[in-house]
Amino acid sequence: MEEEKKEKAKSKSKAKTKTTTKKKKTKKPATDQLKAPKKIKILVTIVEKSMADFYMNALEGFDVNLQTLLYAKGTAPTSLRSMLGMVNDGKAVIFSVVQEDRVKEILATYEDKYFKLKKGNGIAFTIPISSLIGVTIYQFLANIDPSEV
Repeated sequence: MEEEKKEKAKSKSKAKTKTTTKKKKTKKPATDQLKAPKKIKILVTIVEKSMADFYMNALEGFDVNLQTLLYAKGTAPTSLRSMLGMVNDGKAVIFSVVQEDRVKEILATYEDKYFKLKKGNGIAFTIPISSLIGVTIYQFLANIDPSEV
């Protein structure tokens, strides 16, 4: 009888270990669902003040919903500017929010315009946007139609 009790105890302990060794399925973190479908960047363009409207109009063809224009003045002394042949120190700084996949195309267009226009010189660079609060704001900036999402 003692042997039967021992065998029953062993079989019960085996049954217990079988149920406890099952692996639990892990769920994917919720952050995977919150990734933006299109990455966006800030494009900073610095050009002559007189050319600001030209470059802002050029950007409209690239699905840019937000552009901000600021006028700036250089800090170089007058003597240095005249020695370098820079008479006018008025600049325009254009901040635009663009889709990341359109940046190369925009910069290629800029490069083409810089070399073909008189006084078409300028500087352009991008700054990545790593986070943004608000789905509606993101959809506006990335030029995404809410009904398509």
